[in-house]
Amino acid sequence: MPIQRKHTMYHSTVLEADPDTVWATVRDAMQILDIVSPGDLDIHRDVTWVDGASVDTVPARYDFKLTLNGRLVQQEIAARDEINKTQSYRAVAPTSGVASYEATIRVFPITNEPDRSFFDWSRTLEIAEDADLKVVEAIIDVMEQQTDAVRDHFAKTAK
Repeated sequence: MPIQRKHTMYHSTVLEADPDTVWATVRDAMQILDIVSPGDLDIHRDVTWVDGASVDTVPARYDFKLTLNGRLVQQEIAARDEINKTQSYRAVAPTSGVASYEATIRVFPITNEPDRSFFDWSRTLEIAEDADLKVVEAIIDVMEQQTDAVRDHFAKTAK
């Protein structure tokens, strides 16, 4: 499928962990980045909170470098709802052909299965006119697999 200038993605999965356990992990940008870029598949490096930010502050800026091309990515937790287990974040500066980026993760209980959760991740990317489409395609390909990485992480910890 060709990349559109405004590219939207939606992924969801059932996780083998209760909502509180999942939320404690995925609300922390450092932990979720570690989960979605493990070891030799690492697409992020040098992940750090910036300007006094932390997992418990909102807004909270964090930076990392893409292993794909060494470019700095600057993102910020823009909103968090602890009760409804929802968090939105966005890019604060364009990079690697992505002019803007917004995403939301949500964790829902499964009523009849309290030890499991429903997880969804929606994203919107606006692609720059002069983007190197091979780099953008590589970034999108990685994003396409990240919800599965979250699922697999909780499947391992459930055993």
